[in-house]
Amino acid sequence: MDYAIGDVQGCFKSLKGLLNKINFNIDRDRLYFLGDVVNRGNNSLETLRFIQSNQDNMDMVLGNHDFHLLVCALTERKPNKNDTFLDILSAPDKNALLDYLLTRQLVIEHDDAFFVHAGVPPQWSKSDTIKNAEVVHKNLQSNNVSDFLSKMYGNYPNKWSNGLSNEECSRYTINALMRMRFCKEDGELEFDHKLNIDQNPKNFAAWFLHSNRLMADEKIFFGHWSSLKNIKSKNIYPLDFGCSWGEDLAAFDLENHNYITQVSLELS
Repeated sequence: MDYAIGDVQGCFKSLKGLLNKINFNIDRDRLYFLGDVVNRGNNSLETLRFIQSNQDNMDMVLGNHDFHLLVCALTERKPNKNDTFLDILSAPDKNALLDYLLTRQLVIEHDDAFFVHAGVPPQWSKSDTIKNAEVVHKNLQSNNVSDFLSKMYGNYPNKWSNGLSNEECSRYTINALMRMRFCKEDGELEFDHKLNIDQNPKNFAAWFLHSNRLMADEKIFFGHWSSLKNIKSKNIYPLDFGCSWGEDLAAFDLENHNYITQVSLELS
């Protein structure tokens, strides 16, 4: 069985509970994590070690919290006061764990499904998305990765154009694939609004509600947006159910096409 799993965010107890619920078998099943495997919960190190040590059966896309960990580890940027991944930064296997994250993709194709952390801007086709994600991936693999990471924070450019530099293309791609919730139909991004789709800022809509979306026929599985409720949109599968806020951790059975949820066990 193959499963897509939403934002774990260091909630390792809940992850173990979810895997028990799906009767996970390391010799049979494969797990695809939709990013944000670290931060907010208290067991980021255990969570990341678990995934990194089972690479034959597990993979993940980078989420904004995973990316934030890389920036804090490899540049002069300091963790925020609420960050809970300091156990990774002081771990004896820190370098191996960071190297693992640096080799992760921003998107994964799986049969007829597409995995990403936040979403895909409406003006991008599947080939556009893969191509632009690969630009970031190559930069993460470069000898100048620290310099690259030091330039990736910021909300601009918030519009896509073919004339963007490598740095600008990478920053827009990271923001779109890892941080986006609302955008305009031309892919203009905004980052202040995080509530449900009926509380959209003026002239913006949830990225998956634009009628001009070029990937409307692709099944897209994503996390990042824990406040989404009662979403019924064709080929759209949100999987962040708010485990780090005391709600559920969710998996999607990619063969039987059903959700499996585990109530948060972090306070138990």
